[in-house]
Order: sequence, then C-alpha cells, then structure tokens
Amino acid sequence: MSGRYTHGHHDSVLRSHRWRTAENSAAYLLPHLLPHMAVLDIGSGPGTITADLAERVPQGSVTALEISEEAMALTRAEVERRGLPNVSYAVGDVHALDFPDATFCVVHAHQVLQHVADPVQALREMRRVTKPGGFIAVRDGDYAGFTWYPELPELDRWLELYQRAARANGGEPDAGRRLLAWAHAAGLEDVTAGGSSWCYATPEDRDFWGGMWEKRVVESALAEQLLREGLADAEELAAVSAAWRRWADDPDGWLLVPHGEILARVPRE
Repeated sequence: MSGRYTHGHHDSVLRSHRWRTAENSAAYLLPHLLPHMAVLDIGSGPGTITADLAERVPQGSVTALEISEEAMALTRAEVERRGLPNVSYAVGDVHALDFPDATFCVVHAHQVLQHVADPVQALREMRRVTKPGGFIAVRDGDYAGFTWYPELPELDRWLELYQRAARANGGEPDAGRRLLAWAHAAGLEDVTAGGSSWCYATPEDRDFWGGMWEKRVVESALAEQLLREGLADAEELAAVSAAWRRWADDPDGWLLVPHGEILARVPRE
C-alpha cells in the first residue's frame, strides 16, 4: 500500500537527510516533549532526528519505524554512534502499524506523508496508536511552494520533473498545504496547523543544497526513474545539474523551502 520512495538512499540524498535535526525540523514539537514519554518516529531514515528525540526523553523511549531493514540500518548506525540506549527498531507500514492501540505518548513523522499512498489512513493509524492526551506531530514540505532566485528555467524544469516522478510513485509532493485537510479527513479534531521553512542563502548553505541537488538529479533513484520512464534524457538532467551548480555559486542565490506542520492532541477519555 505504500508509495514508492522517490528519493532512494544515494549518498547525495543521505547528505541532505543527515543535516536534519530536531531543532531545524521538529521545533514545533519540542516544547511538548517530557523526559518520560514513549515516542514513535515514523520514517526515521538516517536517524539524526530520531537520536535527537531520544536524548530529549531520557527516562522514556523512542521506537524508530522504517519500511525496510535496509533503511532501518541507517537509523541504527546513527543511534549506535551516539550511544543511546532508549531506542528500539521496527520495520513496518504506516498504513497498518503493528502496535496495540494507545501505545505511544507522541507519534512523529517528518517528510513521510508526501510519499505514502494514503496519508489519511496513515493518520488514522497514527491516532490509533497514540495514547489519550498524546500528540501526533507531522511536518511535510511543499514543493510547489519552493521559491528561489535567480529564476533559472532549468530549476523550473527540475521542479516539474520532481513533481511528476513523485506523483507517478503514488505520493503527493505538495503535501505541506494538505496536512490540515488530511488530519480533518482522518477524524482528528484538536489540531493546530502551522508552518516553517528552511532558507539557504549563505555560500555554505547554497553549496550544501545546490551541491546536493547537483548530484541527485544525475545519480540518485530519482535520476534513474526519470530516465527509465522517459520523463527526461541524460542531456536534460545534466543541464539541470549544471543549473544547480550555477545557483549555488551565485552570490545572490537564495532559496526557501516551506513546510506545513500539524500538531494534533488525542482527546482524553
């Protein structure tokens, strides 16, 4: 039932995902964490956010969930590197979580619902496994809201190609703006919706973001899909890659990545 993961796990993808922390990617949740809480982190990826959450619940626990053992190995490596004893691991599908009702104090998902086949069902499952009084915390980017300068036509084409590939995989790349609607459709009632962004404008930040996409559009699972499905050819992808490098090297370069966020409280019985 899960959609196919558009990004894959190429080094250029992991470079981006390992940059994420609880501070830059889950700030809206952090004030609600208490040291004793049991947390489920769905789509734990390379584990940087997972490990940060575990450090914030030292008397509690974090369960990391991934779709495959291969992906879970990335999480495990980061957690073990940081020597955190309160993390456990599970492989499963967010559409049908293999946990009893009311298991967790917090269920967290960062950049997950944009990739799944049925985000409303995923949210229903997240609610089911959350304890009364607990929180469901979800944050997703919104690709159509990406804004950059200079306005390079090759980057417009990059956005078009990414959106087509993501939707062909069963996902919704403009998930951020839909989170509140999906939460309501899932029957969540006490929902606080908001948003936040990442901004890349310093030379170091541009090199990070532009350099990462310079590689991803020609080397990652996304590139393989675009070529395999005839959405682009190698020459066009090379041109998009070169445009990302031009953007990164431009002292006027600026880019904003918007995210939607929801924090839903499960009613106490």
